[in-house]
Amino acid sequence: MKVFQMERVERISLLDQSGTFWTASAHISSAMVGTILLYVAWDIAHLGWIAGPAAMCLISFLCYCTSCLLCDCYDSASPDRNCTYADSVRSILGMEFHYCVVASHYFGSRTLIKLPINFCIQMYSKKCRVTFNYVIIGTLDSQNISIFRVIFSGGVKAKACAFIQYLTIFGMAVEIMVAASWSMMAIKYTNCYHKRNGEKKCDTLSNPYAIIFGITEILLSQIPDFDGIWWVSIVSVVMLFTNAFIGLGLAIARVAAGGSHKSNEAVTGTKKIWRSFRALGDITFAYSFSEILIEIQDTISESESESKSKSTMKKATLWSTVVMTTLFMLWGCVGYAAFGDLTPEDLTNSAFDGPFWLIYIANAASLINLVGRYQIYSQPIFAVVEEQAAKRWRCTREREIPLPGLGQMNLFRLVWRTVFVILTTVISVAFPRFNDVVEIITLGFWPLAVYFPVEMYIKQKKIDRWSSTWVCLQMLSMACLAISIMATVGSIAGLKDYLKDYRPFRMKY
Repeated sequence: MKVFQMERVERISLLDQSGTFWTASAHISSAMVGTILLYVAWDIAHLGWIAGPAAMCLISFLCYCTSCLLCDCYDSASPDRNCTYADSVRSILGMEFHYCVVASHYFGSRTLIKLPINFCIQMYSKKCRVTFNYVIIGTLDSQNISIFRVIFSGGVKAKACAFIQYLTIFGMAVEIMVAASWSMMAIKYTNCYHKRNGEKKCDTLSNPYAIIFGITEILLSQIPDFDGIWWVSIVSVVMLFTNAFIGLGLAIARVAAGGSHKSNEAVTGTKKIWRSFRALGDITFAYSFSEILIEIQDTISESESESKSKSTMKKATLWSTVVMTTLFMLWGCVGYAAFGDLTPEDLTNSAFDGPFWLIYIANAASLINLVGRYQIYSQPIFAVVEEQAAKRWRCTREREIPLPGLGQMNLFRLVWRTVFVILTTVISVAFPRFNDVVEIITLGFWPLAVYFPVEMYIKQKKIDRWSSTWVCLQMLSMACLAISIMATVGSIAGLKDYLKDYRPFRMKY
C-alpha cells in the first residue's frame, strides 16, 4: 500500500471578498438598527431613568464581548472553511470519529471496525454509498478501495444552530417588511391628515405598500452575494442617521418648550411588569446581529491574514456598538424627557404634529434604511439555499436566462429569491407579529448571541471545567439566559394582547 498525504479540501467561497473595516461597520450598523429606533424612547419610559440606560449599557457590553468570541470562530482549523455561523458550530463543537469501514465487493455488506488510527478504509461497490462527511486521503492501486478520514461533525448542536439562525433571519425579513409598510403608510397618513386638517379619518391599509416594497426587494435581491451589497449598507446607514437626527431635533424642541411630566396612571401592576419585560426584549433585540456576524466577516478582503481579519471585525463591532448605543441613548432619553410616561411607541409619527415636511423626510429615510436592511438579513439565507442546491443539482449554478435590460440571470437564483420575497410579503400582511412568535420559539437573543459563542470559545481554548474562567463564562451565559427569558415573557404578554383584535390582511395605520 502506498503512503498518502491527506488532501485539505477547501470550501470555495462564493464571495468576491473585498470588504473593509468601513463596509463591515456599515453592515453591522444597518443590522443593529430597525424598529428599535422608534421604540427606544418607549422602552426607556417603561424601564425608568436608571434601569433603562443601565440595561442598554450592560446589554451592549455583553453582546460586544460575545461577538468578539464569535469573531475568533471564523475560519478555524478544519477541513472546511467556516464562512457561516452553522459551519463554525459544526466544525468546533462537532465530534470526529475514525473508523475502518470494509464493504464487501461481492456481498454488498459492511463491517465497521474501530481503529486507533486517523483514517479509514472502505471497499465499496455501486451498492454501497458513503453517507457521511469525509476527506479523501488516497486510493489503493490493486483494489477498489479508498482511504478516508471520516468526520461525523456538528450533530444536534449544529442542526439546532442552523435552525435557530435561519428561522431568526426569516423572522427578521418579515419584521422589516412590516416596518417598511408602516413607514409608507405613515407618509400617506401624514399627507392625508395635513390636507384634511385632522377633520376626517385617514385609515390606510398596508397591503398595497407591502406589495410595492416586495417588488423593490425582488429586484435588489438579484445582487449575487453579500459583498455586492456594500453600497446598499452605506446608503442605509446614511438614511439611519438622517432619520435619527430629525427625530432628535424634534424631541429637543419639545423639551425646550417644556416637555411633559404627566404619568400614565392607566398602566399599573402586572401590565407594567409585562411592558418592562417587553422593553428589555426590545433592547436585546437591537443588539442581536450575531446571526449574520460570521457572514459579514467573510466579506473582508482576502488580502488580509486570518488574524488581521478577526482584528478588523472586532474593531468594526466595537465602533458600531459604541456609535449605535450612543444614538439609542440620545434618542431614548431625549424622547422620554419630551413626553414623560406618555411616550408613544412610534415617536416620530405619533408624537410630533409638524413640521410635516420633516416628518415626510424622516419616514422616507426610515424606508430607504429598511430596503438595505432587508438585503443584509436575506443574503445569508439566499447563499445557503443556493449552495445546497448546487451540491445536489450542479445545473442550478449554470442555467441562465436572458432578461431584457438586465442581461443574463441565473434561473434558480431568480426563482428562489423571488419566492422568498413573496413569502415574507404574504406573511407580513397576514400576521404582522410573526417575528414575536420567532423570538418566543428561539428564546430571543441568548442562543446565537451568547450560548454558542461561549461554548465554542471554551472548546477552542480548551478551558477546564470548573476553572475560574469556565465558571465566569457560564455565569455570563446564565445571566443572559435570565434576561432572554424575561424578554420572552414580555413578548408572550404583548402577543396575547395583540391577538385579541387580530384580523389577517387588515393591518391599518
